[in-house]
Amino acid sequence: MTESMNAAVMYGPGDVRFEDVPRPACPEGGFVLKVEAVGLCGSDIRNLTTDSRSGQYPFIYGHEVVGRVVETDTTEELYQVGRLLYVYPEAACLKCEFCRSGHSEQCINVEHYTEHPGGFAQYITYTRSRVERGAVYPIPEGADPVLATLAEPLSSTYACIENVGVGLHDTVAIIGAGPIGIMLAVLSKMRGARSVIIVDVTQARLDKAGSFGVDHVVNARTSDPVQEVLRLTGGGGASIVISANPSTEAQGEALLMARPTGTVVFFGGVAKGALSELDTNIIHYRSLWVYGHYGANSMQVQRAFELSLDSRFPTRQILTHILPLSEINEAVELTRSGEAIKVALLPNERSQDV
Repeated sequence: MTESMNAAVMYGPGDVRFEDVPRPACPEGGFVLKVEAVGLCGSDIRNLTTDSRSGQYPFIYGHEVVGRVVETDTTEELYQVGRLLYVYPEAACLKCEFCRSGHSEQCINVEHYTEHPGGFAQYITYTRSRVERGAVYPIPEGADPVLATLAEPLSSTYACIENVGVGLHDTVAIIGAGPIGIMLAVLSKMRGARSVIIVDVTQARLDKAGSFGVDHVVNARTSDPVQEVLRLTGGGGASIVISANPSTEAQGEALLMARPTGTVVFFGGVAKGALSELDTNIIHYRSLWVYGHYGANSMQVQRAFELSLDSRFPTRQILTHILPLSEINEAVELTRSGEAIKVALLPNERSQDV
């Protein structure tokens, strides 16, 4: 008789059902994790509420996974029964030209999390290929595994701030006060930024951002965000502007917020097919540097994982809600409304206080 497990299964846009499904068997050369906790990412929300798989359903999402090995078919020490692990959702080959030049986030042979059922379930399997590629990190015994669910989004924000070189004399403007924007703000302050401004259209998010040491918050619904950033910077503009939301309009505004010779980063991906109207004369005449940012290289992933467990980073404050997996639809709404900054889901336990 096939064993079963609970999972949050997507049957179509906005149709996510918590139900019993067959528990997966241990793959040859791979291992099985009992999922301790899984983060709810903004990309998960986008995937769960749109036709993300072009009609190919049912499917189980969830890629910010922390779990304990309960079955294994490999002799490698890291994957033995009982080990508590954080699994990065993308496994680079570490052999292609991008991996070998320090840009594993652009690996041309990457094993992507959407290729296999994910962690919105009590159990998840990983193949021999994942064992060979790695991108799996042991969590020290005694550490709270829920904290490590923040490691994946933290890795991308960590990489962004490191790559653009935020430093002591920078004024950083961030468009978007969700979990990504807040982590970008916290990391900017940790690197010594002189001032951090955060812009959003939801006051609830801005109120929360203010508790993380942000110097100024700007509500784009009640004021002109470009003019406010210019006012707060004495008319000069911010030295670094990061558009951390899925808005093409925000990308255009980011150029107007930057000072001459400043840096603009497009962090948040926009909807497929959406085109941004950018005045490239602004880039040209103000000598702006414009970067796209995605993911993190393998070293940055390692550092972000360690930082997620470090008391010097406010992981517990960012993880505002910890809920059972059965409440995934409520978790989506909490995040969309701005009431939650970041939600972790527990497939095998009841809800708990943060």
